[in-house]
Amino acid sequence: MTTMVPALHTLGGPGAELSHEDVSAFIGEALADIDFRGQRVALVVPDGTRTCPLPLLLRAVHAVLAPQTDAVTVVIALGTHQGMTPEHLARHLGYPEGEVGSVYPGWTVINHESWRPETFTTLGTITADRLAELTHGLLNGPEVTVRINRHVAQADIALVIGPVFPHEVVGFSGGNKYFFPGVSGQELIDLSHWVGALITSADMIGTSGITPVRALINEASRLIPAQRLALCLVVASGTDSLHAIAFGTPEDAWAACAEISAETHVTYRDAPVRRVLSIMPSKYEDIWTAAKGFYKLEPIVADGGEVIIYAPHITEISVMHPHIAEIGYHNRDYFLGQWDRFKDVPWGDLAHSTHLRGQGTWSPADGERNRVQVTLATGIPEDVVRAVNLDYLDPATVDIAEYEADPDTFVEPHAGEVLYRLRRPGGPPGTGEPDGRSAGPDGAQG
Repeated sequence: MTTMVPALHTLGGPGAELSHEDVSAFIGEALADIDFRGQRVALVVPDGTRTCPLPLLLRAVHAVLAPQTDAVTVVIALGTHQGMTPEHLARHLGYPEGEVGSVYPGWTVINHESWRPETFTTLGTITADRLAELTHGLLNGPEVTVRINRHVAQADIALVIGPVFPHEVVGFSGGNKYFFPGVSGQELIDLSHWVGALITSADMIGTSGITPVRALINEASRLIPAQRLALCLVVASGTDSLHAIAFGTPEDAWAACAEISAETHVTYRDAPVRRVLSIMPSKYEDIWTAAKGFYKLEPIVADGGEVIIYAPHITEISVMHPHIAEIGYHNRDYFLGQWDRFKDVPWGDLAHSTHLRGQGTWSPADGERNRVQVTLATGIPEDVVRAVNLDYLDPATVDIAEYEADPDTFVEPHAGEVLYRLRRPGGPPGTGEPDGRSAGPDGAQG
């Protein structure tokens, strides 16, 4: 199939609130430039942990595609999240359970099943030398195999539909991130997350432009044989309202929305607080996903302060990543200082461990010292919480109104999507920069 680079289409901006009619019309006009006739199409969409008005978007896309092709597979970009149930899929995508054909005739909806080897096809490799170049020397090997969901690899057109938010691993989510790690094999997931962890979540999250991890996933995405397109969105956090929408290549559409997300999803404060109470929505089903309530608030907490993750509905550390419960939560230097002990643990699990522990140091003489205290007020038993190196608070004792009345406490009622940062003294708000320190030959930072 002969492809052409689509022109970038954008609508909205910071503070805008797009009507459903405007969004549907935009999608119809933007997709009109693409010839879908007889093409196999893979739609790559977020799971339920991302706020996104998918029913509105998919209905508009279906109106464009239906006259041209019925070879459409909707792939839920789970990464390594657990699969969505038929009931949850129906509610998420906007059709009666068991009746996808009544709303999206001809479409097939599937979870990205990372736990099944037959899910994947291999696209190629990224060499050790190229990894070193892409990551500014943070990784000098080994080479990485690039695998992706076979439905995406076999498509003629792969269209990403999803939001852009500040992100702890890549800077801002969205775009090609829906391919890697959204529907990718474990190898690139582990490697990309560890690159982000080496930089640290505190320095990576909300960083604009092409970060080392963004460069890595862009490189892997170029191996996808399908024509890659994207409908990127800037969503009003916790709602179905859109501030902006962009269509084009994943690189162009993402960049347009990331710029708006930086103005929309980052809130600046003039002074740090002693304590944060992060109230987690029910869409976060375990601590692995609810960790967003820590790293999106941790930047505004004073040294020695505390982040409380309040989520009585959560009863597990991680459904899909049992290694986290085994190794516990620790800062980056804890792992790097004992690399021989931890190098064979999945690097993605090491990365997630650091995300919830935050900044700190480790040395053989002094042990681990962390900048802030992390406390879980969840349905997870106290002995389990303390065993993973976190503090425990009985959720039944949490009086939200009392915390709201405390001048030393900041309460975030819908934690997980908006990033909070401190203004830089004497200047405009900054975004943070990767530290760029070099890495050892085995992938550990040196």
